[in-house]
Amino acid sequence: MVFVLDRYKKPLMPCTPRRARLLLARKRAVVHRLSPFTIRLKDRSVQQSTLQPVALKIDPGAKTTGLALARVEETSEGEVHHALHLAELSHRGEEVRDRLRKRAGYRRRRRSTNLRYRPARFLNRRRAPGWLPPSLRSRIDNVLSWGRRYQRWVPLVRIAVERVKFDTQLLQQPEISGVEYQRGELAGWEVRAYLLEKFGRRCVYCGRTDTPFELDHIQPRSRGGSNRVSNLALSCHTCNAAKGERTAAEFGHPEVAAQAKQPLRDTAAVNATRYALCDELRTLDLPLTTWSGGRTRWNRARFSIPKTHALDALCVGEVAGVKVGAHQALAITATGRGRYSRTNVDESGFPVGSLMRRKQVLGIKTGDRVRAMVPEGFAAQGTHTGRIAVRANKHFRMGKVQGIPARFCRVLQLADGYDYAVVATTLQG
Repeated sequence: MVFVLDRYKKPLMPCTPRRARLLLARKRAVVHRLSPFTIRLKDRSVQQSTLQPVALKIDPGAKTTGLALARVEETSEGEVHHALHLAELSHRGEEVRDRLRKRAGYRRRRRSTNLRYRPARFLNRRRAPGWLPPSLRSRIDNVLSWGRRYQRWVPLVRIAVERVKFDTQLLQQPEISGVEYQRGELAGWEVRAYLLEKFGRRCVYCGRTDTPFELDHIQPRSRGGSNRVSNLALSCHTCNAAKGERTAAEFGHPEVAAQAKQPLRDTAAVNATRYALCDELRTLDLPLTTWSGGRTRWNRARFSIPKTHALDALCVGEVAGVKVGAHQALAITATGRGRYSRTNVDESGFPVGSLMRRKQVLGIKTGDRVRAMVPEGFAAQGTHTGRIAVRANKHFRMGKVQGIPARFCRVLQLADGYDYAVVATTLQG
C-alpha cells in the first residue's frame, strides 16, 4: 500500500499502487517520499475524507523488530485486522556495542603506552534513572522513530506491542503455585515459544526445520526427569520416537543438555528493554496495549500464518481474524547517521587517515539515495540507483561501483539513517 497525505501533509488512508499511479498521472498528487512510497494530494484535505481506524502492531526483537499497520474491522465475533503495511526493522545494536568496545580498547592502549594521556573516568560518572546501554537504547530509538513516522503518514488510533517476557522462575519450576495462567486457553504456548526461540525452530537431533515439533524430555520422565524448561528440547516425531526412554547423551547428542541450560542472550536484551520501550511509545499519546509472545504464536497457529517478523507483529493482540493480502514486507536496516570520530584507524588502533571535514560534496552527503546516469567513456558507465558514499575528489562510490562522477548524480531522497529493500512476498489470504 502507498501512504497518502492531504494537501496540508495530514495523514489519510493508504491506497493501492494502481490508484497512486492514476493520481500521479492525472496531476492530482505529487511524490512526497520514495521509501516508503508516499504521495501528497493537491485537492484533498482530512475534512473531505473518510478515515478508518488503523492500529500499529509491534513485535520487538533483539536483532529484528516486526512492524505492521492493520485496518481494524469490527465484526460480531470480534476485531478482524487487515494488513496495510508490513515491515521488518533490523537494528544495529551489535555494531554499536562493537564500536564502543573498540573505542575503549584504543583509549586503554594509548593510556598504557603514554601515547596520549586520557585519565580514566570512574568516580565522576552518573547514570540517570532508567539508563540503558547504548546498544539497547538504539533498539528503542529505532522503534520509537518509526512509530513517530507512521503517526505522520497514517491515521493511527492505537498501538499494540508484544511485550516479550519469559518468567524464568516459573518456567524453571512450573510445579510451584501461582502458574494458573498456564492452565488456561494459552496452556503451554509460553513454554513452546521459549523453546522455539532457544533452539532456532529446528530439531535438536536431526536439524529439520519444516516439520511439526514435539517437546522432548532430555532426561526421560520414566527415569526421574522433570517438566522444567531446562529439561525440554525441540524434537521431530521421528527422532522423539527413536530416542525412546534414553537420555539425550545416550542417544548420541550430549550437547543438547548443555544447550538447554544456556541462557537466551537475545531474549535477555528484549527483556531488558520491554518496559522502557512501552514507556517511550506512550509519548506518542496513543492508547497502548501489551501482549505476550505466547498469544502471538497462538494467533499465528489459529490462522495458519507463516513465521516472519512482520507477520508476527500482525498477529499481536486479541483478534478474531487476520487478513494478510498480497503484501510485500519492507526491509528497513538501521545504518546510523555517521560518526563523531574523524580519524580512521587500523585493526591495532593506529591512525591511517582521516575523514574530510565537509559533510557534503556538491549538495550530496553520504547516505543519500541518488540516481546516477553515467554516460559512456567512464568506468562507472550505466544507470545506478542506491545509497551513495561521497568522496572529496568528487568521484563517489555506490556499493561496489567506484568512480561515479558527482555531476551525474541526482538526489532522490535525503539520508535518514536507514536503508530500504523489499522482502519476499508473504502469504496471500
